[in-house]
Amino acid sequence: MRAEKSPQVLFLYLACLRAGLVYHPLNTAYTARELAFFLGDATPSLVVCDETEVDLMQGLAPGVRLLTLNAGGSGTLVQDLDGCSDKFAVCQRAAGDLAALLYSSGTTGLPKGIMLTHGNLLSNARALVEAWGFTAGDCLLHALPIYHVHGLFVATGCVMLSGARMRWHKRFNARPVADQLAQCSVFMGVPTYYTRLLGLADFDRQTCGDMRLFISGSAPLLAETFDEFEARTGHCILERYGMTETNMNTSNPLLGQRKPGTVGPPLPGVDLRVVDDAGEQLARGVTGFLQVRGANVFAGYWNLPDKTFEAFSDDGYFNTGDLASIDADGYVIIAGRAGDMIISGGLNIYPRELETLIDNMPGVLESAVIGVPHPDLGEAVVAVVVATQDQQPMLESIRAALVEQLAGFKRPKHTILTESLPRNFMGKVITKQLRAKYSGLFT
Repeated sequence: MRAEKSPQVLFLYLACLRAGLVYHPLNTAYTARELAFFLGDATPSLVVCDETEVDLMQGLAPGVRLLTLNAGGSGTLVQDLDGCSDKFAVCQRAAGDLAALLYSSGTTGLPKGIMLTHGNLLSNARALVEAWGFTAGDCLLHALPIYHVHGLFVATGCVMLSGARMRWHKRFNARPVADQLAQCSVFMGVPTYYTRLLGLADFDRQTCGDMRLFISGSAPLLAETFDEFEARTGHCILERYGMTETNMNTSNPLLGQRKPGTVGPPLPGVDLRVVDDAGEQLARGVTGFLQVRGANVFAGYWNLPDKTFEAFSDDGYFNTGDLASIDADGYVIIAGRAGDMIISGGLNIYPRELETLIDNMPGVLESAVIGVPHPDLGEAVVAVVVATQDQQPMLESIRAALVEQLAGFKRPKHTILTESLPRNFMGKVITKQLRAKYSGLFT
């Protein structure tokens, strides 16, 4: 499924669940190169896209049945419904049956298909409805994209399971969102949304009207954003933690202390632990590798049994790849990522993918891609490039080439030429040093 956000896209997702089909959403910003991998690996039997992308999709997935769905709700998918009955039997699926396939790159940049089951989605939605107090009286302001977990499963799952309503925004824009908050009760967003709302001079308690809950996720929320939001609105943002493979794992409490800098205790039905390199559980307050187990955890990686095996401990815990500690009250504190993944505006970016593209460009000896603090996006992508001895790369040429090959959110916000990259005794680039050196680039 590759189309602009619309109610019809949401209806199609729900129809796929009822029909027992597997739903595979694709980010509308992906380039042809990126789409070619996803379609080739997932091997879908049906592709739905905007009518402007028919030729592209036919070239990338020849022989696959193709239907169109445009932003306004028109297209061959809707036209073909005219001859269909409006009633059909729901396909009965077991908890372990596959419901959705989403792709997320590993730290090496190789995309992996994440298999989410009906049981994964239902168990997590039930836990979130309870944890966040959703009822039929709620109205969620939905401004998230619906091609990943946050907007598709977390937001809509809570609404559908509780019978709540939604105010639907095609995309986030601070002014119209702020203008409608007074008519809603819940808002979910990435940290960037909150910094942009705070950028409105008139954003205050009155703007929030009868709002009862603001939820943040998909990227770390800065403590200063948390504090300023509370001072301006009287609301404490509820921060939670999840990932594509698990949906939501933890949440600060609806009733009780919401600690800035933490993502709260585990949700009901979710087991968490922090372990060392040997897999031994660590004491409270000690940072190590975060592992999770529960009905929310995915079934495995699509056609990658070896990667699936490596992702789990012998006793069934999923290795999240995140570094964390658990405080005395049971609240989880995410310290960072075991890999070098960048989260910019709530979206995951894997440096290896960019580095591979840049390293193959004329005049480039090597490169390192890092994330540095950004007041709006949380992290901004920066490419640090070393030139060959006989040729100096043109930075504008690098930027232009990446426009053709990468979605906009992945492209470097700044490209820097340097004489060499810092390395450890094993020859590995010390990205920590680079991040420290350029940490003030956008502040």
